[in-house]
Amino acid sequence: MNIVLRSYRTADFETLHQVDHACYSSDTAYSRADLRAYLGFFGADCVVAEVEAGFDVPAAEDVAQRTPRIIGFCISARRGDHGHIITMDVLEEFRRKGVGRLLLAEIEARLVAAGVQRVGLETAVDNEVAIAFWRRHGYVSVGIKKRYYPRGRDAYYMTKALRSPADQSKARSETSRETTTGAKKPAKRTRKR
Repeated sequence: MNIVLRSYRTADFETLHQVDHACYSSDTAYSRADLRAYLGFFGADCVVAEVEAGFDVPAAEDVAQRTPRIIGFCISARRGDHGHIITMDVLEEFRRKGVGRLLLAEIEARLVAAGVQRVGLETAVDNEVAIAFWRRHGYVSVGIKKRYYPRGRDAYYMTKALRSPADQSKARSETSRETTTGAKKPAKRTRKR
């Protein structure tokens, strides 16, 4: 399966709305107006994940069956050095195949490139799979937003400090230097005579 990431295009809107409704219950999924508003936020960005439709169809079959199909997306917004992940949607049949990881890596890289140093998000306190996903990718819960979701469900507010590739390289270099220079030399052995 070949997953391609790209930026959102206005022609994607209806498909993104359908994906959102496939991923979330009707009381949690965004209305068209809400989704349009989030895509239009100041500093908003949207990464779309596509897979070649019919990726499991033999190459000799109809090429028309191989047009790209949107399987997920991630929307973020930013202001100054703070970013926010608004939503991450991956169709159920493509979950646990690395799509979410790819979307998150790309959206975080774009946030870093825009000068964002910290990113936050909300996730339902009863969504154990999502909580585990975010924690696995370095997000920590810093509080609870009471009655954040419909039906009075609470949400964890989770954040992560983002580092630029240069900062990451510098940190690796410093760690490597500490390991090299800070290591104790083995004691010399003396033989008894």
